[in-house]
Amino acid sequence: MISVEEATRLVRATAAPLPAERVLLTEAPGRVLREAVHADRPFPPFDRVTMDGIALRFAAVATGQRQFIIEQTQFAGQPPTPLRDATAAIEIMTGAVLPPGTDAVVRYEDLLIEQQPDGRRVATLQVPPPAAGHNVHRRGSDHPAEALLLPAGTVLGPAEIAVAATVGATTLSVARRPRVAVVSTGDELVDISEVPAAHQIRRSNAYMLLAAVQQAGAAGSLFHFDDDPAALAAGLPPLMREYDVVLLSGGVSMGKADYLPQALRGAGAEQLFHQVQQRPGKPFWFGRHPAGAVVFALPGNPVSTFINYYRYAAPWLRAVQLPAPQFAAPEPAVLAADVTFKPNLTHFLLVSLRRSPDGRLLARPERAHGSGDLASLLPSDGFVELPAERQAFQAGEVLPVWRFRGQ
Repeated sequence: MISVEEATRLVRATAAPLPAERVLLTEAPGRVLREAVHADRPFPPFDRVTMDGIALRFAAVATGQRQFIIEQTQFAGQPPTPLRDATAAIEIMTGAVLPPGTDAVVRYEDLLIEQQPDGRRVATLQVPPPAAGHNVHRRGSDHPAEALLLPAGTVLGPAEIAVAATVGATTLSVARRPRVAVVSTGDELVDISEVPAAHQIRRSNAYMLLAAVQQAGAAGSLFHFDDDPAALAAGLPPLMREYDVVLLSGGVSMGKADYLPQALRGAGAEQLFHQVQQRPGKPFWFGRHPAGAVVFALPGNPVSTFINYYRYAAPWLRAVQLPAPQFAAPEPAVLAADVTFKPNLTHFLLVSLRRSPDGRLLARPERAHGSGDLASLLPSDGFVELPAERQAFQAGEVLPVWRFRGQ
């Protein structure tokens, strides 16, 4: 049996970047960028008007002029027309190009516009602009041309997609999604569409893991094997050849029907470790196949499956989508209650999280009736990692917390 630290090291040592692929921008949300995106022109690309009103020359205001004849109206999207008379103004709309010959914009709220008997419209300044450049977003003031906007390794959300779109990136180079075979095992499991008998349960772990790997940016497929050595021997080898990850739940403990460790070795997988000094999840099995697949065989109790996935597999899935694998560290959190845990094991304690008025992240232990209490995950936001060498932990201590919900 190895320590959590050694198990973490062995898992991380197998992480290598997945190949890149080019996808349409509309297919890129949630993917990890593999090429840098640069500005194709200055941001903004022109002197941009930021208020509806009039554009004028500030030098005229500086001489004391307060009334301006409106020469014309210019909308966003129209080519700019220069100001003909330095003592006049152009009615302008938000987002338009600042007309040549003008250098300040006065918003409608600071104007009184009246039509004269001769048909001309005159704007009277109620609040003069304080300086040239007023209500103008200057060309290149955000970013110059060729500026780095999105570095490789960026997870593409809506804001990142908008930036890529504005530079004309119709396609992007992104990490290929990890291909994950999500495998449930056990004679007691039936499909979620079935009504279980008194001795059966539905395959909730498989759907939980499928949702989790999709959340991590991976593509998952569901499989199930009964506790049958022949079925495992026939079914596991194709999965380890066709997928990047084989993620299993159940069948890895010491029971007489726990055939999975032997079946994995028989299928050619190299065992890197089996059993970790932790609770929940002591029987955790991890290895790799010569064809390239990494195998996470998690204990079958749902809380154990869940926590071990987020402690080991989820960081791995995120890391291999980066240009160079990097693993996110847990956050520091303040324990909100005393905790005692006597076994000489690292303990993953379910907690709910909230911010204190002074900004500290507080971790409140949540009640769970063992690793089979699936519903105990609902009020929880993560789990605190309590080191094995201690038995008592006091409220106020700062400990690492692994989130699975919220930020």
